[in-house]
Amino acid sequence: MLDTSKHKGLRKRLVEELIKKGIDSRMVLNAILNIPRHLFIDNDFEAHAYIDKAFPIDSNQTISQPYTVAFQTTILGIEKNDKVLEIGTGSGYQTAVLVKLNANVYTIERQHLLYRKSMKRLNFLGYSPKLVKYGDGYLGLPEHAPFDKILVTAGASKIPKKLLLQLKIGGKIIIPIGELNQEMTLIIRKSETKFEKKKLGKFNFVPMLKKTN
Repeated sequence: MLDTSKHKGLRKRLVEELIKKGIDSRMVLNAILNIPRHLFIDNDFEAHAYIDKAFPIDSNQTISQPYTVAFQTTILGIEKNDKVLEIGTGSGYQTAVLVKLNANVYTIERQHLLYRKSMKRLNFLGYSPKLVKYGDGYLGLPEHAPFDKILVTAGASKIPKKLLLQLKIGGKIIIPIGELNQEMTLIIRKSETKFEKKKLGKFNFVPMLKKTN
């Protein structure tokens, strides 16, 4: 499937919609403008690629709503060469956005089918994270810690302590907390033992699951 002028026009319209919804990061908007989101979902559902909604993918997971991707990425303030841990690779779309922002991305997926498909897709499209790992996101990647930023793409019932401890001092994690209607939460590590927490509104995510499938 190609990236046509029609797709590019739809992305431009999507970016305009995100601006109206309050996304103001030029770099994030530029990434969304240039990443072919339709190549991250099955061909049969191409028409849904540039609607600002989440959409089902394999393994009962979803590709996040573009606004949610833009919101989480903007709030984290991703900078060039930031070391970023993504929990929940999913389709690979959020991963591609982080890579487009020139971050050093480490991403974990617990669903083996999604892990295989996203790794293949990212490689084919030329987005190169530092690591795509099949594993339990609750455990993080302690062997690669500490991270500047951690982005969680599934709803956790509570904040995983192991992820907090993998943040640098001054580092940030954005994570949706709750069972069904989650509270988007930003946590900043102030010291070895002190963390500052901010609530940023309600969002809907699939649940963050432990272990691997």
